[in-house]
Amino acid sequence: MSKDKPDVLHGSLALMVLRILETMGPLHGWGIARRIEQMSDNVLALNQGTLYPALLRLEQMGWISTKWGESENNRKAKFYSITRAGRKQLLNEAANWERMSAILARFVKPGEVS
Repeated sequence: MSKDKPDVLHGSLALMVLRILETMGPLHGWGIARRIEQMSDNVLALNQGTLYPALLRLEQMGWISTKWGESENNRKAKFYSITRAGRKQLLNEAANWERMSAILARFVKPGEVS
């Protein structure tokens, strides 16, 4: 990650990956990384050392599944898909982030939030 781009907030990567796979369908890792960059207006940049361990962890948790296929440029690639358990987890992750965002807002702008 470059010095001018912030680190991905701990725990937020699972939410981002699950949401992307839910809305876009199966994608390979490079596609997921590019979509995160696009959705963050290029504020976030993911490297392989961040993304692929996270994808492996999500797969081990049963929240995503993998299947080999061909990428747009006819190269062999592993495609990731959200599972039923992943959809349930996505609801939990989104609710947790909404709750945490509300709490953090109290510290960012004290007095504006009741």
